[in-house]
Amino acid sequence: MKNTPILLPKNIKILKELGEQIQLARLRRKFSAAQIAERTGMGRKTVYNIEQGSPSVSIGSYLQVLFVLGLEKDLTMVAASDPLGRKLQDAGIVTRKRAPKQTKMS
Repeated sequence: MKNTPILLPKNIKILKELGEQIQLARLRRKFSAAQIAERTGMGRKTVYNIEQGSPSVSIGSYLQVLFVLGLEKDLTMVAASDPLGRKLQDAGIVTRKRAPKQTKMS
């Protein structure tokens, strides 16, 4: 059984908007959902779930649909303009690559 992540309403809205944008891009190109499913090698239901912004669909599946639509490079723009991260970097705040180890409680 798949574990669907629990998301905040704000994040659910973002996924729904992403799905809507993917659907609009498909329609602008005059592709049917069945054509996208065939070209990505996934089922029609998965394409439908992506267009609905389902959190249970893997990011790899979202990427594959974006690739078929010629929009895969859009994903590389995520966090490209990271104002908060840059401010933290400029302030000299050291960030660890890993979270600190958890200590066992007796």
